[in-house]
Amino acid sequence: MTEQSAPSAAAPADQYVLTLSCPDKKGIVHAVSSYLFMTGCNIEDSQQFGDHDTGLFFMRVHFSAEAPVTVDKLRASFAAIGDSFRMSWQIHRADQKMRIVLMVSKFGHCLNDLLFRARIGALPVE
Repeated sequence: MTEQSAPSAAAPADQYVLTLSCPDKKGIVHAVSSYLFMTGCNIEDSQQFGDHDTGLFFMRVHFSAEAPVTVDKLRASFAAIGDSFRMSWQIHRADQKMRIVLMVSKFGHCLNDLLFRARIGALPVE
């Protein structure tokens, strides 16, 4: 019996997020998950939703890559899948801070909680 090497806890995998929307049709989840498998990536979390009213499909996949890979390389290799399904998509590093606009109708504890989380680094936003 051969011994398999487990991923090292000291060297965490690079984390990425893929978001996409496109006309809903069969095979989207299969194409995305197969692409990630073939590029040596592991799906950490995935959500998808097909909107029957608009006929659109939405998906967000959080994935990791054990081997070093750049976002540009991931984007270039995913482009053919995006084109084949007429996707609007983006891939970014999971630790990339997102620019947000926060609008509230009243000041209150929810706003304070969000601002506090952003200040302590628990919410990755600018």
